[in-house]
Amino acid sequence: MSARTAGQPAARAPQPRCTVTVCRGCCCGTDRRNPGIDHDVLERRLRRQLAHDVRVRYTDCLGPCTHANIIVINPSAAGRAAGGRTTWIGHVLDTGAVDDITAWANAGGPGMAEPPATIDLYAFKPPRHGH
Repeated sequence: MSARTAGQPAARAPQPRCTVTVCRGCCCGTDRRNPGIDHDVLERRLRRQLAHDVRVRYTDCLGPCTHANIIVINPSAAGRAAGGRTTWIGHVLDTGAVDDITAWANAGGPGMAEPPATIDLYAFKPPRHGH
């Protein structure tokens, strides 16, 4: 028999905070566009610092290669309902940028937490079509 008593709603699983999409296409994550950057260190740091309920996914080329090393932060359902919008972040080439991104995502991301001021330095509007 369940420990839940009649009339009590079932406990809901916590909702993910947001989704972090990491571009690893033609230019991102390689020395091709940004030589001398240890892309593997940055990627491991990102993964290690993100909370377990932040979704992380990797994708092929997202398109705007002039902003190589792109990370896109999509709000959770609650974040979107609170006015959060998808944020495109480019030139993620150092641990400080990774730290700011992970802190924001762990705090809830768009709509749920104010982004660090430095996000404005990296954020950009993606082109509507292609590269």
